[in-house]
Amino acid sequence: MSQFFMNQKADLVNETLDGLLRSTPHNNLAKLDAGPDIRIIIRQDWDKSKVALISGGGSGHEPAHAGFVGKGMLTAAVCGDVFASPSVDAVLSAIINVTGDAGCLLIVKNYTGDRLNFGLAAEKARKLGYRVELVTVRDDISLPDNPQPRGVAGTAFVHKIAGYAAEQGHPLEEVTAIAHKTISQVSSLGVAFSSCNIPGENHGERMEAGTCELGMGIHGEPGALRLQTQNSRELIGLMVEKLLRSFDKNGRIALLVNNLGGFSALEMSVLTGEVLRSPLAEYVDLIVGPAVVVSALDMKGFSLSVLSLTDGFEQALLASVEASGWPAATFPHEPAIVKAENQLPEHHFIPSENTTVDAIITAVCETLISAEHELNALDALVGDGDTGSTFAGGAKRILAALQNRQLPLNQQEHLMSVIGEHLSIAMGGSSGVLMSIMFTAAGQKLAEGESLARSLMYGLGRMQHYGGAGIGDRTMIDALHPAFTCFVYGSSLKDMAQAAREGADSTSVMQEAKAGRSSYLNSDNLNGVKDPGAFAVEKVFEQLADRFS
Repeated sequence: MSQFFMNQKADLVNETLDGLLRSTPHNNLAKLDAGPDIRIIIRQDWDKSKVALISGGGSGHEPAHAGFVGKGMLTAAVCGDVFASPSVDAVLSAIINVTGDAGCLLIVKNYTGDRLNFGLAAEKARKLGYRVELVTVRDDISLPDNPQPRGVAGTAFVHKIAGYAAEQGHPLEEVTAIAHKTISQVSSLGVAFSSCNIPGENHGERMEAGTCELGMGIHGEPGALRLQTQNSRELIGLMVEKLLRSFDKNGRIALLVNNLGGFSALEMSVLTGEVLRSPLAEYVDLIVGPAVVVSALDMKGFSLSVLSLTDGFEQALLASVEASGWPAATFPHEPAIVKAENQLPEHHFIPSENTTVDAIITAVCETLISAEHELNALDALVGDGDTGSTFAGGAKRILAALQNRQLPLNQQEHLMSVIGEHLSIAMGGSSGVLMSIMFTAAGQKLAEGESLARSLMYGLGRMQHYGGAGIGDRTMIDALHPAFTCFVYGSSLKDMAQAAREGADSTSVMQEAKAGRSSYLNSDNLNGVKDPGAFAVEKVFEQLADRFS
């Protein structure tokens, strides 16, 4: 089954360009009507008085190339099918429609189809009397001995710098020379954790879990080297080592951090930080990204491009443009740290001893620790299978504090608050926060002189208030509430255990859950299965009744 979002494959590129045209922030683009199978995006504000810049290639590298059309960058982009070069006629149509007396420059990535189709179009245009030059970007350094390096994300640097030169009114010869100089000074290296999903095709992943390929091409071609790691620090270290060999260490560089399409913003920030803490950082004067600049559909990967800077290059990269796909260049800097004027208040208490309270806490913690696997198995039926581990984690932390004599056992109000603090740290997800709310609120009531029973009931109410669950919603509250109610009315531990058991039993016949992950399941999954949290409460009170009745 295809993993690609689309309507019909045949309409994909046309619909992509339609979406771009409808949403471009500068409202400066248009589709050139040059025939049914020709897709050309042009600047609407173009007057042919300056050198035209035309690029393009296969679609699937968005925002390249149409996203770079606009004032200060490209004049036109010629778009082929996904990963397929546009036709000679399409390229020639672009040339003859946007080129004036100043001439035009074709910027091509170093792939056979692009070189041939753009090259033939250039020859035909020259025969028609147009002044046309062509440059080929070959920035990929993954295979240093390859006589035909691929053109990858560094192409965006060429678009930007040559586009600036053209916008300033430089003649074709100078714009071409600047483009050649940029190409000679840019190097790129990419890495990917997976290939990409091709529209309309079933995707078979060739890479094993936990591996990656260094130098994978932007069309899903195999990389130059298979690595048995996906560790961000290790990968950046290896890439930086190779990139450091590609430029003169006496100069400065611009760095482009490019998302190949499938990395999250979270991951891109991680790797950007790694690069700017690496040995490469001392040479970086400008950074572009992290951003999707030249993608490979949804490939989970990224690339780094470095460009040796001159004053002219820097000026060109910092110049504003009216092209939606170009991210602004900026100066890297150390993170600013502002010291907090107001620190979180510390909870001051003096550890104390109380043998009865010690025994009760020990019983509760040992019960939850021993029930870890049973609760996980129960939760696997209706949740994500970690309830036992979550409760056991909190119990282990409190038991350790107890054994190290770090709890105020003889001061109930402080004890409740300290338990709440431990649970918020040791119990993952919402469970730890909910339990912490209950114990913290109970501690506040105890400090006001309320009884332990009523304080716990108050804490439970605050848990319900913030958590949004109530009695009958198939949560631990269905066991806690009846047990605490018995406590408030002075019932025995056996009565409290009975109430907790009946509350937990009631969850097994509830047809739906209204809180937690179980709320996403239907009644068939829930029927006959106790809520794991309620069952944990049942076991705790059962153990307390056995030991202390």
